[in-house]
Amino acid sequence: MEKQYYVYILTNQSNKVMYIGSSSNLAARMYQHKQKSIPGFTAKYNVNKLVYFEVTNDPYSAVTRERKLKGWVRARKNQLVETTNPGWEELVV
Repeated sequence: MEKQYYVYILTNQSNKVMYIGSSSNLAARMYQHKQKSIPGFTAKYNVNKLVYFEVTNDPYSAVTRERKLKGWVRARKNQLVETTNPGWEELVV
């Protein structure tokens, strides 16, 4: 079985703040965000609601995609989330 890598988008409860990241273990990374165990942007702004993710088998593709998404304007990021999650519901992994 090949290892999987994830690119994900988080927001806060009011969907005002966005964070884009990548990980090889999305469930563990989400736990870290929820527990605020790593100080930084997501802990400071309470960004821990998973609203979008993509899966790949290539770690370089995940990092490249993360960087690409981070360069998008907010409206384009919103459209991406709404392609699979129009209600901005919290996804469970």
